[in-house]
Amino acid sequence: MLELKNITKNYTSGKEITSAIKDASFTIHKGEFVAIMGPSGSGKSTLMHIIGCLDTPTLGQYHLDGQDVAKLSTSELAAIRRNKIGFVFQSFHLLPRATVLRNVTLPLVYLGVKREERLRRAKETLVAAGLDESHYEHLSNQLSGGQMQRVAIARALINNPAIILADEPTGNLDSKTGKLVLDTFERLHQQGRTIIIITHEPTVAARAERTILIRDGEIIEDQSNCKLNS
Repeated sequence: MLELKNITKNYTSGKEITSAIKDASFTIHKGEFVAIMGPSGSGKSTLMHIIGCLDTPTLGQYHLDGQDVAKLSTSELAAIRRNKIGFVFQSFHLLPRATVLRNVTLPLVYLGVKREERLRRAKETLVAAGLDESHYEHLSNQLSGGQMQRVAIARALINNPAIILADEPTGNLDSKTGKLVLDTFERLHQQGRTIIIITHEPTVAARAERTILIRDGEIIEDQSNCKLNS
C-alpha cells in the first residue's frame, strides 16, 4: 500500500542545508497498525507530512497504492488527502461552536453530499469511533478531551479512507483517556483499517503491531511488537 524508498528531506537556509530525513526506506501494508516513534526533533513530523502528501521529499520515491506521489499534480495530491487519508491531530482541530454532527459532516458538505446521506455516514463513523449518541448534538467545546478526539477520529473516517494517520493523538490527554482513544484505534485496526500513529511515547507505540523508530532523521529500528495473549 505505502512504500518509501531512500527518502531524504533537506531544508536550505542561506548556504546551510539541514537534512530532516536521511535515506529512509520502509513499507506499510494494508491493514497494518504501525507506530512511528521518535523524540522531539527526530524528523517524525516531517516524515508524517510526506506520508500524508502534505510535503514532498527532496530525494527518493514514495509510492501510495502504486502511484509515484512525486509525479502527481497539486490537485491530485489534494484528492489523495481528501479520499485516501484520514488525519487525526493532537489538538483535535474541531469547530468549537459547532455540534458534533456538524464537525463530522463538514467534509461532506464541501463535497456536496446530500444532508440525509451526510447524517447517516456521520452517525456510522461516530459509532465506529465509540462516541455515545447522547453527545451528537453537543457543541464540541462542551466535550471532554477524549470525546473531542473521538469526534476527530469520526471525522477522519467520514470518507472511508484507506489510511488513518494520527499525529500524537493522545498528547493532550491524560493517561486514562489516552488509553480509551488507543482502544478506539485498536478496534478500527481489528476491523481492517490501516493505522499509522506518530508518537514520542513508548507506551503508545507499544499498542501498535509494529514500531518504526526514528532518530536524527534516520530509521534506526523497525520491529514487530510482541503482544501478550495474541
